[in-house]
Formats: sequence, structure tokens, C-alpha cells
Amino acid sequence: MKFLVVSDIHGNLSATEWINSAAERENADCVLALGDITDFGPNDVAERILGPVKKDVYAIPGNCDPLDLPEFVSEFTTDMHGRTTELGGFHIAGLGGSNPTIFNTPFELDEDTIYNMLRPISREGMILMVHAPAYGINDMIPSGLHVGSTSILKIVEEFRPILVLSGHIHEDYGIKHIDGTTFVNPGPAKDGMYAVVEADGGAVKAMLYTVSD
Repeated sequence: MKFLVVSDIHGNLSATEWINSAAERENADCVLALGDITDFGPNDVAERILGPVKKDVYAIPGNCDPLDLPEFVSEFTTDMHGRTTELGGFHIAGLGGSNPTIFNTPFELDEDTIYNMLRPISREGMILMVHAPAYGINDMIPSGLHVGSTSILKIVEEFRPILVLSGHIHEDYGIKHIDGTTFVNPGPAKDGMYAVVEADGGAVKAMLYTVSD
């Protein structure tokens, strides 16, 4: 499977065109959207961005999206918030929103809720698509603090996904390989950043791009 991965679009309507171009150029099987599709709403911005995407889209909300976004996007994408799907032999589990922030954004979940929503849908060797990163991995803000989710880290340690896809922390984008798991933060799509990820059995290859590359 080849995925085009985007996160943190934050209402940038110009993203649709380059998402379609990149997905076609890379021959991606589908697009995975990791949240913050809007910038505090409204929901129809998500439809204007993701509705015209030509590939199948699997989407979760971010902490800056409205609470009813998952139901809304189910009309034109596959809603993955608290849900699973099987693609190309891979079990994919999704959860949007984020652990609590100092900004009191709309779609925040406490750590117990994150764990209790993720654990029943998790499987060993899965692909995990989340908005917030696991604590300590692609989660450092400019002050040097780690602000990821301890519950997502616990899920990673319990189930050892082959791939964890997250966004949320714009500054700490990148690819890391830790104990058999590949972690990818594609960077903010509002700035034209995205990732292309290929999964073949237990092997994962990932590359980061911007639209100017």
C-alpha cells in the first residue's frame, strides 16, 4: 500500500490541487488526513478541501476542528475517528483530537479517554493514524518541552504498530524508526508539506516532501 499523508491543513483551500497532483504522481492508493483540516471550522471548509480529492480519503479530526467534524466528513471521506478499517491486508486504527493543551482547543480528550478509545480497536502490527503524537516522539515544541500523549505512547508500547502517523506539532515533523515502528509527522500541509509512505508486509518506507520539491 502507498499512502499520501497530510496533516494540519488549517483551512488552506489551495491544498486540494496539490494533494490531487501529488497523489496522482506518486500513484498513491489513498490519502490519509490526520486532522486540523479546518482552522476552528466551519465544517464545510473540510468538504471544500477534501471533497474534490480524487483518491479515497481516510480522515480524522484535529484539536482545531469542530467536535461534529467526524460525522460531517463521513459524507465524503471514510471517518476514522475511533474506528478501524482493513486496507491491503493492514489493520488501520484511527483517533483524532489531541491530549489537553494550554490553549483549550475544541477537540481535546483526556488521557484516559484516549487510551480507552484506542485500546479496543488496536491490534499488534497495526497502522495507527492519530492527530497527536506519542509522548517523546515528534512532539517537541520550540521551548524544548515534549507535549505528546502518554496514552498513545502506551498503546504503541503495548501493540507495537509497524507505522504511527501523527501531526499536531508543526515544528517537529520528521521520520523516526524506533523498536520496529516507523513514526511519521508529515509537517503542516498548510505550508505544502506531506509524506509518502509505502507499507509492504512488515517493511515501511517513508519520505517527506513539500509542493516545491
